[in-house]
Amino acid sequence: MYFRASLSASVCALLAIPSLAAVPSGVTNKELQILAGAHVIYSWPSTVSAPDELVNLIRNGVVGGLILFGENVGTGTADVLASLQSDYSASPAGSVFKKYLGADGPLFINTDQEGGQVRRIKTAGPIESAKDTGSSAHPAVRGKQAGIDAAAALSGANMNGNLAPVLGVYRHAGDFLDYYERSYGNTSAAVSLAATAFIKAQQAAGIPATAKHFPGLGAALHSQNTDLTPVTLDLSLNEIRTVDEAPYVKAIAAGVELVMPSWAIYPALDSVPAGLSRKWVTNELRTRLGFKGVVITDALEAGSLTRFGDTAALAVKAAGAGVDMLLASGRNVTQGVVTRKAVVEALQSGTLDWDEFIASSKRIIGLRKGL
Repeated sequence: MYFRASLSASVCALLAIPSLAAVPSGVTNKELQILAGAHVIYSWPSTVSAPDELVNLIRNGVVGGLILFGENVGTGTADVLASLQSDYSASPAGSVFKKYLGADGPLFINTDQEGGQVRRIKTAGPIESAKDTGSSAHPAVRGKQAGIDAAAALSGANMNGNLAPVLGVYRHAGDFLDYYERSYGNTSAAVSLAATAFIKAQQAAGIPATAKHFPGLGAALHSQNTDLTPVTLDLSLNEIRTVDEAPYVKAIAAGVELVMPSWAIYPALDSVPAGLSRKWVTNELRTRLGFKGVVITDALEAGSLTRFGDTAALAVKAAGAGVDMLLASGRNVTQGVVTRKAVVEALQSGTLDWDEFIASSKRIIGLRKGL
């Protein structure tokens, strides 16, 4: 999607800037809410069963997907998610998607099943951490098994997506990614070998993988956690492209279906977090690296974003940068509602371009129709 700060039509004309495509007059508010809802991943507080508020939104077709955390996973999770998918399939969303996008698909239900410490389904694999996988004698073999294990865990819980693997190339022992054993290694080749094996194996089992956190958090120091605080990684563009982006080149060639941009700032290309930057998402990831799949944000409630606006503002900025799915992961259903309404209002006001919104929607449905 694409956005530009509000400029009058006359100013756009004087500057030779093409005007943004408006929402067609025949699109009803209900249809627009459903289409915008497809871009939003909702979350809920610490229960296995979804709250009535979320169930009703699903029945109205205005939810695009769900993210589950450890507290949402337990006895009955698979049944809860099957029921929610049934509610969604009976909603008006399918007919709206077929009308405007030519296809439909189920809710995109995902979690973080990376391996090691970061496993929301604690009773299932991959048990081994990324660090252990990457440092093993046979990282490609172990990476493949990790992908198989992750797919089995997710399928068994009636989930159909995974926000993994991490493609960060850590720089020093004890760095942010290395400390939590989330990096496969400290070279691009090591990370690429294990991560692409994970991606191929998991996706062969029918579960889309997400390469994260583009262009990479491997240079983040131990204390530089974008969930909690602003992070700036002052690397040269050459280093980013030759070291950090190299595993993404391999992952894209392997057919990875989603990419999650980082919330860190990389001054070499832009002064805002990568996930809010058109230079990073559209120009670098899509155009230079040729990624054609779905881009999903990291958590919209991240501490690194506080100076860039509230949830509504962040949602519109991310969409304008070219991001497709917006991750409202604050364990708060209202956050998802605010995110969806912000996209609707930005489309209605002309802040977001209708044609690029529809192209983005088609990428999402292209992913979901195969689930």
